[in-house]
Amino acid sequence: MDDDDFMQDSDQEDYDFEYEDDEEDEGGDVGIENKYYNAKQLKAESPEEAIEEFLGVPPMEQEKGDWGFKGLKQAIKLEFKLKRYSSAVEHYQELLTYVKSAVTRNYSEKSINNILDFLEKAAQDEEARQVREQFYSKTLESFQSTNNERLWLKTNIKLARLWLDQKDYSRLMERLRELHRACQKQDGSDDPGKGTYLLEIYSLEILMYSETRNNKRLKALYQKALRIKSAVPHPNITGIIRECGGKMHMSEENWKEAQSDFFESFRSYDESGSLRRIQVLKYLVLTTLLMGSNINPFDSSETKAYQNDSRISAMTEMVEAYQRDDIHKYESILQKHPDITDDPFIKENIAEVTRAIRTKGVLKLIAPYSRFTCDFISKQFNISVPEVQDIVAFLILDRKLDAKIDQTNGTVEIERISDVERTQAVDQWTSAIESLCSTVLSSTSRGDEAGTSGLASFAGPSEFMRTDTRGLRGKRGQRKLGVAG
Repeated sequence: MDDDDFMQDSDQEDYDFEYEDDEEDEGGDVGIENKYYNAKQLKAESPEEAIEEFLGVPPMEQEKGDWGFKGLKQAIKLEFKLKRYSSAVEHYQELLTYVKSAVTRNYSEKSINNILDFLEKAAQDEEARQVREQFYSKTLESFQSTNNERLWLKTNIKLARLWLDQKDYSRLMERLRELHRACQKQDGSDDPGKGTYLLEIYSLEILMYSETRNNKRLKALYQKALRIKSAVPHPNITGIIRECGGKMHMSEENWKEAQSDFFESFRSYDESGSLRRIQVLKYLVLTTLLMGSNINPFDSSETKAYQNDSRISAMTEMVEAYQRDDIHKYESILQKHPDITDDPFIKENIAEVTRAIRTKGVLKLIAPYSRFTCDFISKQFNISVPEVQDIVAFLILDRKLDAKIDQTNGTVEIERISDVERTQAVDQWTSAIESLCSTVLSSTSRGDEAGTSGLASFAGPSEFMRTDTRGLRGKRGQRKLGVAG
């Protein structure tokens, strides 16, 4: 028994026993049922023949009924799979004529949702995606007069998702506003009873603003979505919301919050069985590197199972190289696995990780030197001279390196103990001596002349230190004005 048969059987509402069926009618029903199940046996090996058999079921019924409805459903799915789109649309239109009287409301709703879900997963080309829009439109037209709000909401959400995939943002925004109104109370506030639908709507809106890089609006929607507690959403919806939240935090360089969101997103995708979990796990690893954390992201029980997964192995190696400050290994991983940067989000943020590990590598390499050339660093790390100059400039601006760059000669001169610091130290020493002299002179003012004379002669070094300080300041001024060489 397939899902369609199960839904029909579980939806029976009439449990009365009938013993007076006409034998002719019973024979007719058996013949229809046999034709339906014979067609199902042909689905795998001979789908086109199966379609003909399924389409032969409805004419066998004197009045529209369950078997004709089920036969059309099977035929539509096979036609769509075989890319016979016009026939699929035509027979779907016929199927919709059954929903008002031939089958129960619950069964028809579940069946329509089942078909639309199938089309969403089976659509592989542009033509199929365009045909889906026809299915959605015909569904909405058919159920407009039935006041079936659940089906209306689900179909409109599917239509909105289709327009998001097509990047048709103008129609998408209009439909999202309509969906929001349908999920609001009379006072304009969100209806907690429709929390599940609201989260789906917010997830679509969040994806749209994430793609259009409207971070201000994205942040407001993300926080609204997190405040909805009345819903039990599909894990995939939670994964989408958390993933977009992580990307939003990354754009603000809020690494800690980004890491938390990516982890929650990964768990949700993993729970739903979505393949998206692998990509989000890569984002989680990337965030851990940007944080400069020594904690291995694969230490948790949820992620540990993926540590040796071939799809994530390159990121695993990258974490190990980064935590060991092994820049050569890190660079070789990037060269060996160029597909790492195929993802636009990773490509946008991996440069920051690369700069961080190169920066640490440069600091370690130049530690013994007071002067070096950019060409020397370039050869050591296999990067261009302009990239070396950028790293050194960053270190200087970040006050991690006290040095001057001579771009003409391509050299860098490090000032390990700056003249400014030395001058300040001498000034402090001189002030301390002068203070001591004043104290001693004050306490011995009533002493003998010899003592006073002796102390007066002690002021000589103070004058000497002042002279020496001015000399240092003069030298510092000359060095600042001079050209490094």
